[in-house]
Amino acid sequence: MSSRPGAAWPLVAVFTAGYLASYLLPTVVGRLSAHLGLSPAQAGLVGSALLLSSAGAGFALAGRVERFGARTPARAGLLLAAVGYGCAALAGSVPLVVLGVMVGGFGSGTATAVAASGIAARRDPHRTSSLGLLTVSATAGVLYLTIPHLGGGHRLPFAAIALVALLVWPATARLDGARTAEETSSPITGRLPHRRSGLVLAGGMLVWSMAQNALWGVSSRIGLDQAGLSEVTVGAVFAAALGAGLLGVTGAGLLGARLGRAVPIGLGTVVIAASIVLSSSARDLGSFATGEIMWNTVYPVVLSYLIGLAASLDVRGRWAVLAGSASSVGVACGPLLGSVLSEEAGYPAMGLILGAATLLVAAPVTAVALHTGGRPLVPGSVRRRGGAPAALLAATTGGGLSGAVPKLGSPEQAVTELRVRRRRLVRSAIRTAGPDGGSGQSNAYASTSAR
Repeated sequence: MSSRPGAAWPLVAVFTAGYLASYLLPTVVGRLSAHLGLSPAQAGLVGSALLLSSAGAGFALAGRVERFGARTPARAGLLLAAVGYGCAALAGSVPLVVLGVMVGGFGSGTATAVAASGIAARRDPHRTSSLGLLTVSATAGVLYLTIPHLGGGHRLPFAAIALVALLVWPATARLDGARTAEETSSPITGRLPHRRSGLVLAGGMLVWSMAQNALWGVSSRIGLDQAGLSEVTVGAVFAAALGAGLLGVTGAGLLGARLGRAVPIGLGTVVIAASIVLSSSARDLGSFATGEIMWNTVYPVVLSYLIGLAASLDVRGRWAVLAGSASSVGVACGPLLGSVLSEEAGYPAMGLILGAATLLVAAPVTAVALHTGGRPLVPGSVRRRGGAPAALLAATTGGGLSGAVPKLGSPEQAVTELRVRRRRLVRSAIRTAGPDGGSGQSNAYASTSAR
């Protein structure tokens, strides 16, 4: 990726197209069950196949986007999404729908990987990821308001996702192209930084996303079967919940890093766990709407900070892609897990299990935020993206450089990677100082012997 990222809106557009399928998962799973004759568990398995294919694309592209450039893989991903979901919309048999879903899911994962790599390279990845979540929430909210009134069976949700992918295609012209031959001959190398923290974060996001999407995948069935609501009412509740999510993401973007990342992630996860329990035990419109709205308000806020935390671990975006792909695996397993738990234990018991799992994963993820990305700059500390220790600067400058010392609580400073050409060292390049090149050797030796 370029060391000077361009406008953010192309990345936001590609992010929206990649994430939209997971946001529409409840209506996709519900309509597959209602209109294709699948059981809830079978419909959940189709949703899991979609998201596992998406996660596979992310793992395959981790660390490789900058080699190909952002434009080509983004266009390939959008094309696969449009073709795959379009075929799933047109197909009437289950095998063809599953095939189209997996092709479309791979395209969604490719688009998401490109967007994650680009977001990580930006100066403020949290703000860009918040804008992306804001856009995808708004798009999904509009679709939840319109799809229940249009019918169309299982075809309409897939057609909507394919149409969004085609609409986003022109935005890829503003993304970086393939690297030149000169850049490709000297690729950037280096180990993944913060390996332990990155692995803990990726594992935590897998479990966290699994718990969220286990509920999200059966939310429409909770509203229809347990709370006794109509499909139009459930769609209106989802639209209102996603609208509340817009407000939450907007607030997170405005808040930025003022509280660090640990407080929003830790406190938000506790609120999410309580919302899961409330929503899964709902038996009327009031409790169902309250749980869904409260959950969808906080969920994208925490997700935006998790994405920002993963992006801060590596400026090349490798941890952002790997953690996002791990999250996609959790998202993929979520619908199947929710379907199995709801059938075997019932919705209220499912909510208690998922809430407990969410609380358990909050501790290690919050610890990563505290250790790696949640601490402000303080005097006497040296950080990967911070400044020099305050005491050292004061001693060497005599207090004369007023802007050299970061203030208490200052955010991390961005780092720009510079490519340095490696030149082969020849014998003539190594000689001692002295007049006329070679004579310096004897002069230096004589000088050393005299001392």
